[in-house]
Amino acid sequence: MAQLTAHKAKLIDVAKCTGCRGCQLACKQWNSQPAGQTENFGTYQNPPDLQWNTWTLIRFKEIEAAKDSHGKTTGDMKWLFRKDGCMHCTDAACVKVCPSGALHYTSYGAVEIDQRKCIGCKECVSACPFNIPRYSRATDKVYKCTLCSGRIEADMIPACAKACPTGAIKFGDREEILKIARKRVEELKENGFKDASLYGDKFVGGTHVMYILDEKPEVYDLPKNPSVPLSVILWKDIFKPLSLLAAGGVLAGSFLHYIIHGPKLPDEDQGQDTKGGE
Repeated sequence: MAQLTAHKAKLIDVAKCTGCRGCQLACKQWNSQPAGQTENFGTYQNPPDLQWNTWTLIRFKEIEAAKDSHGKTTGDMKWLFRKDGCMHCTDAACVKVCPSGALHYTSYGAVEIDQRKCIGCKECVSACPFNIPRYSRATDKVYKCTLCSGRIEADMIPACAKACPTGAIKFGDREEILKIARKRVEELKENGFKDASLYGDKFVGGTHVMYILDEKPEVYDLPKNPSVPLSVILWKDIFKPLSLLAAGGVLAGSFLHYIIHGPKLPDEDQGQDTKGGE
């Protein structure tokens, strides 16, 4: 197995995405994920959401045409496509909150789940600011994208990036990906996309899956300022260390009492006659 040290990253350019869902199918095939029965609910998006057996989903969204200052329509309806999946955060809420150690970081920056250790507590489901992990009642475990760890360790790119026909998904060393992304954002701005931006490079310690957006993040239903929930920070970084410190103090105090006073005798509290007898 290759020893990877440089952090990797995946870059998704929404302006190049055609919604073909090649990445979605490639993900299912590579990870041997079973298909599930779906139904039409008024959109080309299918299935309706990420699932325990669907780690990559192309989200379809239709937005109203732009209007000028007089309220006059200046264009047609616009289709937006966005590949959704785990963002592989550097400061991952799921890793912080996992009680069993199943969620962990890899040497190249991805966040993986060790299914042997997963206890199905769903703490990661509640903690994730991107609403990614999915629980399976059948297996009592949680699932999400692995960034194709097996392929990366075999010196291959993730299946979704390999299958993309338009080059909307790029993969490589994170620093190189950041350079490509920033240059692309400038190109989009020069071509009239004033809201173009790089999403994912600054919050939660920086993510290892990033987007080049041609609209504001909220238009693509992405959180504007995602972060580790305050409840997770308070428990993991403050209250839990304090509770461990307090427990250590109790143990230290008990040990000190033993050293000074010796062991407690079995009848130590039973040598008094409460009625004043002998």
